[in-house]
Amino acid sequence: MKHGYMGKFLRVNLTDKTFVEETISEKLAKEFIGGAGFGLKYLFDEVPAKSNPLGPHNKLIFSVGPLSGTSAPCASRMAVTAKSPLTGAVGMSLTGGYFPVELKFAGYDALIIEGKSDEPVYIWINNGKVSFRSAEKVWGTTSIDCQQLIKDELNDQNIRIACIGPAGENQSKLACIINERRAAGRKGLGAVMGAKNLKAIAIRGSQPVPVSSESQFNQAKTSMQNAMKESPVLYSTFAHTGTPLVVEVTSGLGIFPAKNWSETGVTTPVESLGVEANTAKKVGKEHCYKCPVACSQLKLVREGAYAGAMSVPEFEAMYCFGGQTGVNNLDSIIAADRLCDELGLDTMSTGVTIGFAMELYEKGILTNEDTNGTKLNFGNHEAMVRLISEMAYRRGIGAVLADGVKDAAAKIGKGAEKYALHVKGLELPGYDVRGAKAHGLNYATAYTGADHNRGYAFQEIFGIPVPETIDRFTPDGKGKLTKWNQDIRTATCDCPTMCAFLLDMAFPATAAQNAADMLNAVTGLNFTAADIEKVGERVNNLARAFNVREGFTRDDDSLPERILTEPLKEGGSKGHYISKAELNQMLDEYYTERGWTAQGVPTRQKLLELSLENAVAELEKAGALS
Repeated sequence: MKHGYMGKFLRVNLTDKTFVEETISEKLAKEFIGGAGFGLKYLFDEVPAKSNPLGPHNKLIFSVGPLSGTSAPCASRMAVTAKSPLTGAVGMSLTGGYFPVELKFAGYDALIIEGKSDEPVYIWINNGKVSFRSAEKVWGTTSIDCQQLIKDELNDQNIRIACIGPAGENQSKLACIINERRAAGRKGLGAVMGAKNLKAIAIRGSQPVPVSSESQFNQAKTSMQNAMKESPVLYSTFAHTGTPLVVEVTSGLGIFPAKNWSETGVTTPVESLGVEANTAKKVGKEHCYKCPVACSQLKLVREGAYAGAMSVPEFEAMYCFGGQTGVNNLDSIIAADRLCDELGLDTMSTGVTIGFAMELYEKGILTNEDTNGTKLNFGNHEAMVRLISEMAYRRGIGAVLADGVKDAAAKIGKGAEKYALHVKGLELPGYDVRGAKAHGLNYATAYTGADHNRGYAFQEIFGIPVPETIDRFTPDGKGKLTKWNQDIRTATCDCPTMCAFLLDMAFPATAAQNAADMLNAVTGLNFTAADIEKVGERVNNLARAFNVREGFTRDDDSLPERILTEPLKEGGSKGHYISKAELNQMLDEYYTERGWTAQGVPTRQKLLELSLENAVAELEKAGALS
């Protein structure tokens, strides 16, 4: 590969402290593009079936796309992939910032980490030179201190670092990987890193990313930038407010979840958690590499009990530490968000787990004896912030909650599983899907579990009529729409790699053609819009094959009991829920659209059509193909 790609993967074995460079083929690039495509391909091919996610056979794969490191706007993204210890399914997260492009500048399109070190280490990659260094001095540090100490030790403040905090070291299944203020969150990827005794990866590079045709690239880039400027919300609103604007959107629709999804629509905390309240705390903005939007809004608490706390809380932080817990104190949410980053905990799963514990406490399933005297009522922001540390360090009730709602419910018993809001073990994001049924079907079928980033139904949330106008309350047509959402997001955002906000706000109708134009100019390959969509379908089928091989079935493509049986009480979606009959109708349509069996297994014909011969062989071996 001569253009767009650096042409090499770096494979690092922590067990024997060795590394090797491997070349990538044009076939791999054409079929999977990069990013999530590369991560899932190597995960499926190299992690044996039924491997322990926290064992040495699991692999941690950092992969970027051909647009990363070029001057393409909003392309500093990276996929981090492993078998998830939280779900046992595919674990994949996207993150931005500057670490992704630094990996590219160091000479690599992907970093594959395997094995397990006998002692805590960090990896130092400097323009193709690799060394293993003791992490004894930084073991036990927060993510912020870890990054600074390594920069000091290596005498270079421009090094980019991805690391874990104490939560990852303690192998909490909610642990994430932090680079600067960015997180590869959800699915417990930080626990995988901790299980390998890998504290951090430090990278420095100066190698330029080759572009096939500068003139063609500039033309494609100009077209993309014009679409961004023409967006009615991207620069005019989103660049100034960031994702907290979604608090107001979802509250208006009646789908901003409240009190562990028991009071959605009853309370709408726009005044305390919406744009105006957030803007009052704003002190600056943070950019990812080559991003003209800078949606991350830096917030500072100036007075009160949380004075000095500063973070970049996104919409999901408002949901998980606000609506979900019944907390209306924005200062405490900023502090909670910052503490999660420092300790290396996923904000969403952590907040959802705390809200779950609060409902159990209010129902008497958890008692003062269980909580060591802490009153875990909804709205108790002091208890919420304190629980974050307890979960990261596995202390007291935090030890029960550290691995998420599914594991916690199994440990607690007493009917606690009824209040555990998750799909496949992954806690639900901040959209009550009783009022957005394609969004709900995506939660049920996304290969990572309940993950809004896999197939975001922007048609339902923002009313965007692409590919067509839809009714968010009906189950009709939602199987076809969900397949399209999942495939287009995967192919145009997760693989090249680009920020998904562009798809939602700038060019949803032309996303596949935009990706093809940009990729062709950078790589010299010849993608059509149809090729791009086919990549999305290929990646989602391979991910499904991985999960089927791990034992997942149609029964796992479900939603929590509360979503299936309890209509919303108030608000813009009052009276709505997703019945089991509606879910089954949507699943039948979705499986048909995907060309899968009625049980949700990719067929031999579909896998061969997508050139996934290895998946056919693996599913035959597992007895999943007839």
